[in-house]
Amino acid sequence: MTAILKHIRYIALLLAVAPIGAIHAQVEVRAAYFPNISHSQALVGKAQGAFVRSLGPGFRVEWKQFNAGPSVIEAIFAGALDLAYIGPSPTLNGYIQSHGDALRVVGGACSGGASLVVREGAGIAKASDFHGKRVASPQLGNTQDVALRAWLHSQGLATTDKGGDVQVLPLANPDQLTLFLKGELDAAWAPEPWATLLIDEGHGRLFLDERTLWPNGQFVSAHLIVRTEFLRQHPEVVRQWLRTQVDLTDWINAHPADAKRLLNGEIQKDTGKALPAAELDEAFARLTPTWDPLRSTLAASAQASVQAGVLHRLPDLSGLYDLTLLNQVLTEKKKKVIP
Repeated sequence: MTAILKHIRYIALLLAVAPIGAIHAQVEVRAAYFPNISHSQALVGKAQGAFVRSLGPGFRVEWKQFNAGPSVIEAIFAGALDLAYIGPSPTLNGYIQSHGDALRVVGGACSGGASLVVREGAGIAKASDFHGKRVASPQLGNTQDVALRAWLHSQGLATTDKGGDVQVLPLANPDQLTLFLKGELDAAWAPEPWATLLIDEGHGRLFLDERTLWPNGQFVSAHLIVRTEFLRQHPEVVRQWLRTQVDLTDWINAHPADAKRLLNGEIQKDTGKALPAAELDEAFARLTPTWDPLRSTLAASAQASVQAGVLHRLPDLSGLYDLTLLNQVLTEKKKKVIP
């Protein structure tokens, strides 16, 4: 018995002095992203191995690619994801559906980077010309889908599911380009780089840059969410991820040429095709990487969703954000904290 007690004390001593990284050496971080420029920190960090390196030996990051946000939320609900770069609308829907339990926004990722593009020859010169048209969004309920429906409502237009004559088609971004070229789609509300591809390769025309709808041209198009259970169990992992996120944001903004090269390499891996340099420059110019989640713009989007009939009522968002770890990191780095 004495030998057993000595062994137990020895194990307890090892655990007491072991570094945090060693205790969590077997933690696997499952992270979601889209092959979009608005997810630049994920793409650049993935290319550089920055997140794996910052977490330390023994940690493994499993990157999972998605086309749009609703599928990410389903994976969060299923416990198949821990972190995700995602737009505000599916985040909001996931928060509501889970009664505020499933996820938290822990930081920002991108402002801007979405546009309404019309096909040349579709006969669209003004808002009223959208009557009877076929307009695409990446997925039902995703950020661009909600922005499109809210904008149509603001222009006195209604979708076919609301008794109107504008047909909204949820289509993966590559399929939108194919249908533009075939003349079977009239317009699309798309994120970058797909909006630029629709313009330059799909014979499209920029009808509306979404930044023009927002004060100072800023609105949240992507932020970082964490599964609530993972955040509770591994706050030190999330904190370190956010440190890397802030560093990557600074690096991307200070080294745009190098960042775009890495972005393009990852986009080629994920989609099979790199962007021509001119298109990449055009797409990148329409967005700004940031760690600020721009929470007031999500609240405004929620209000617009209610007005457009996408949401039945304005939800209580008081528990959606947990910026404690982000603000700790910003304080460490002597940067302005997020109120």
